[in-house]
Amino acid sequence: MKKLLILFTSVAILASCKNTDKQGVVADEARQITIDSMNTVAQKQRIIDSMNMVYKNQEQQKEIVVVNNQQPTATAVTPKRKKWSGAAKGAVIGAGVGAITGAAISKKKGEGAIIGGLAGAGVGAGTGAIIDDSKKN
Repeated sequence: MKKLLILFTSVAILASCKNTDKQGVVADEARQITIDSMNTVAQKQRIIDSMNMVYKNQEQQKEIVVVNNQQPTATAVTPKRKKWSGAAKGAVIGAGVGAITGAAISKKKGEGAIIGGLAGAGVGAGTGAIIDDSKKN
């Protein structure tokens, strides 16, 4: 039993100890790990840069110019899409949240969802209108 205990402790000590005369090797390993992490960061940045270039190229391709042969000076540009107003976004979000909350709270689920949806839409539209007004000023 003592022999097994001595054997296990000596194996554990040998496995856990590092050779101190290899400090140069340990420093080289640390340096290599640093270089590898820097290379990884550089590779990620190259990927981000290439995706930004693709995005810019797509934006340039979206711009279409049409020239009519009869009128060489006339050009047409695609119109910008209209965005949702803050009031519209607020009404939709408020209606959804109000309907879910009304259905969860009320004993009559359908009636609670309708009332909650209407109340939420009103509050959301009002809040969105206030936000739109504050952005304009």
